[in-house]
Amino acid sequence: MSAINSNIPEGDLTTKWTKYKSSVPLVNPSNKRSLEVIVVGSGLAGASAAATLAEMGYKVKCFCFQDSPRRAHSIAAQGGINAAKNYQNDGDSTYRLFYDTIKGGDYRAREANVHRLAEVSANIIDQCVAQGVPLAREYGGLLDNRSFGGTQVQRTFYAAGQTGQQLLLGAYSALERQIGMGKVEMFTRHEMLEVVKIDGKARGIIARNLLTGELERHFGHAVVLGTGGYGNVFYLSTNAMGSNVTAAWKANKQGAFFANPCYTQIHPTCIPVSGDHQSKLTLMSESLRNDGRIWVPKKKDDTRKASDIPEDERDYYLERRYPAFGNLVPRDVASRAAKERCDAGYGVGASKLAVYLDFKANTERYGKIEASKAGIHNPDKETCMRLGTAVVKEKYGNLFDMYAQITGENPYETPMRIYPAVHYTMGGLWVDYNLMTSVPGLYCTGEANFSDHGANRLGASALMQGLADGYFVLPYTIGAYLSKEISVKSIP
Repeated sequence: MSAINSNIPEGDLTTKWTKYKSSVPLVNPSNKRSLEVIVVGSGLAGASAAATLAEMGYKVKCFCFQDSPRRAHSIAAQGGINAAKNYQNDGDSTYRLFYDTIKGGDYRAREANVHRLAEVSANIIDQCVAQGVPLAREYGGLLDNRSFGGTQVQRTFYAAGQTGQQLLLGAYSALERQIGMGKVEMFTRHEMLEVVKIDGKARGIIARNLLTGELERHFGHAVVLGTGGYGNVFYLSTNAMGSNVTAAWKANKQGAFFANPCYTQIHPTCIPVSGDHQSKLTLMSESLRNDGRIWVPKKKDDTRKASDIPEDERDYYLERRYPAFGNLVPRDVASRAAKERCDAGYGVGASKLAVYLDFKANTERYGKIEASKAGIHNPDKETCMRLGTAVVKEKYGNLFDMYAQITGENPYETPMRIYPAVHYTMGGLWVDYNLMTSVPGLYCTGEANFSDHGANRLGASALMQGLADGYFVLPYTIGAYLSKEISVKSIP
């Protein structure tokens, strides 16, 4: 077994990245034009990396198995993206984002990588706004924030319940600009079959054209994998069926070490299994826990409808057990608690493998605020619910519509039923501080690597990591390697 080195810079944690950027070897512009980089995957991590590397002057080839980069699975992300901007003036900071991420991951993430992630998080939002990503805004025009699990501040930026889609369109626009300028050669409907090594270094890939079946070889001075996680090793997950982890597996077979494969995230708010006909499960965004209260009946095997169970017979078990965080505990805590309640006989629905996510209390609260703004004093409950529903619909409308289409139930009138499901994988290909795997010249970004989330990822941090790696980290670190590869001639 070969030795591995994390290559973490020396010095204080808070200055590592700054000093690294100031001293890392560079590639001059004329040399960049002769260096080729292959990027496999066109989701947030892959598209942002390909666009940025091309903008810097490298020759880039980007591969995806979908018919368009826009169809990468990043499009399915719903809730938001974290950044330490402290727009709410509620005590957030780079250090607090770093600490929350380390603590949320059970102290098992690489601290240097996580602090770097927290440092560049604010730049991501600036980048996306400049691209025209329609992040939600407050009445005065400032960017809005909401809370996510495992934190006590509001640092999550969002675009309704389709944040991943909007961020991907921003990265896609940047990528398409480089394609139009001839700096990126895009290969859609291609699947990577092998990483090619020459003298121990990654020098390209073998890919199959999924339209013709032909095998193709492609040279690169470096290869970047941004191919997502391995959640589909489980029978059911929230991942698309095409997210089959074959790229990371092929890299592993070529000697890239795999780290922490047991670290799989079970997301607490998914639509429960409805039968044996399903090929995947559907996620309900964690953002719903901002305004939804999770509860089960206090009575075991209660068959009454949710609306027939009075307030004093409901167990808001997360609020009871974790008063400091309430319904916004970290995902692993919420998932374990839901399973424990169902296993103890307090589950709801036909399968008894679900708990309620109820929006009634906060819908009424929003309604009172709207009534006050409209000059309606002492509004009745019906008025409050009507006005509050409009607010909830504006914040979560697409998620509520999705739930109604899948279950046939109206979540504005009855509580949602949710249950934990496999969602994300914190483990992945081992990478060093430079995001390079144990195979020289082979890099790995986003969910496909292992470095930033420890044993449990906080909500809204996946989008943050993918874009941080692609826009702000890899463009620096890959230059340190490529600066030594200038004399290597391309293989046609």
